[in-house]
Amino acid sequence: MEQKNLAAEMLQKLLADEIKGYIRTNLVKSEMFSEKMKKLMKKYRNGLISNAEVVVELIKLADEMRKLRDEGNSLGLNTEELAFYDAITKPENIKDFYSNQQLIDMTHELTDMLRKNRTIDWQLKDQARARMRVMIKRLLKKYKYPPEGRNEALEMVLKQAESINGSAVVYENNDEFLYKRVAEDRGRQSGDLYE
Repeated sequence: MEQKNLAAEMLQKLLADEIKGYIRTNLVKSEMFSEKMKKLMKKYRNGLISNAEVVVELIKLADEMRKLRDEGNSLGLNTEELAFYDAITKPENIKDFYSNQQLIDMTHELTDMLRKNRTIDWQLKDQARARMRVMIKRLLKKYKYPPEGRNEALEMVLKQAESINGSAVVYENNDEFLYKRVAEDRGRQSGDLYE
């Protein structure tokens, strides 16, 4: 019994580390896996599922993470492009408006545009952030992105661009992952971020 509990806890810690890795590369997937892990562990800690069941569910979650990593290859997208693909498809029902190829084309254009217009510390300068925001809005309008999900997609794309650019600081607090912009912590020592 104790060994199964130990196995569940070790598997949970390994998956939590993997999820933290997703924060730097794909915020949408990171949030999704973090939420799934939180719900699963809450059920386990409340005694709603047994040790064996939680181990099986954690293994299923690990398989799902592996499959999603391979998803980009099947779509012809690299890691960065897959992150933006996930960001623009995050609003519900968006895939009903576009074919998969249209979404891939939009993703390629978005990624190229952001890559070409990124400057050093763009996320720290209000003018540069505003310019990026306008470019993303124009691209979404060009592809006739539905207005209902446009703001959510815009914010997610900007967060993803900041994360890929290395401006997102991640720290853990009570099993929840929190994001904080480096710009807000510019004057603080790196050790103070974990308070």
